[in-house]
Amino acid sequence: MSGPAIRRPTELVPIPGGDFIMGTDDPLGYAADGEGPAHRVAVSAYRIAAHTVTNAEFATFVTATGHRTTAEELGSSFVFVGLLPEGFPPTRAVAAAPWWREVPGATWRRPEGPVSTLSGREHHPVVHVSWYDALAYCRWAGVRLPTEAEWERAARGPEEGHHFPWGDEREPGGQHRMNVFQGRFPERDTGDDGWVGTCPVGTFPANAFGLHEVTGNVWEWCADWFAPDFYRRSPVEDPAGPETGTARVLRGGSYLCHESYCWRYRVDSRSANTPDSSAGNVGFRVTADE
Repeated sequence: MSGPAIRRPTELVPIPGGDFIMGTDDPLGYAADGEGPAHRVAVSAYRIAAHTVTNAEFATFVTATGHRTTAEELGSSFVFVGLLPEGFPPTRAVAAAPWWREVPGATWRRPEGPVSTLSGREHHPVVHVSWYDALAYCRWAGVRLPTEAEWERAARGPEEGHHFPWGDEREPGGQHRMNVFQGRFPERDTGDDGWVGTCPVGTFPANAFGLHEVTGNVWEWCADWFAPDFYRRSPVEDPAGPETGTARVLRGGSYLCHESYCWRYRVDSRSANTPDSSAGNVGFRVTADE
């Protein structure tokens, strides 16, 4: 008996095998996140999606499988307060980040809660997906989540040592290259880059490897367990993170990153969350072996 048909996304771009400098020693970075030390690693050739999984792609998966996301099972997820309608009731906030509010009924289908829809956002990144949801999609599609090293290699492009795929200046020549928070955080996002909240995939120019929005827009789940000291003990060849942990790696930053509190819209930044967590700025990108 043959196995299930592979529904691999068509926009997987080839990434040649090779070595690169991963991480950063920039003193402005976040030591607690384990961004350093900068260290050389080598990865084998693979293919990675040009963009994060969209609402339309995730809907196809749900229609085919009946999958219910972690947020749907739990009955709520977390939404940035600036995207909630005026007069929204004072639901539970995250203690360390009160701009995040728990919203009953917030799911990938209704990103800001029951009053919202996906109308006009079919090609925006799917959000409110946990690491477990991303893994379920990958199994159905015949792909996998990238390792953290694969993600950074692809996000950087063939250059190394820069904070962004295009260099070290966030807005070279005054040109916006990514979707992040402008204005005074968290009170007002001016949307100077053209967007408040997520933008459609492919909005900003691709990097040299052909990947869009590797910084800003949404955080992206990686396969690895997270440990802040892992770079100090990472193997050189195809590192895949610690063997165990309590949180999974997230990379790339999101539309909520602002230099006043979260200078993580960089290819050398990293974060993490428990694999059952979901929020309105978390999605994923998929990978396949060469």
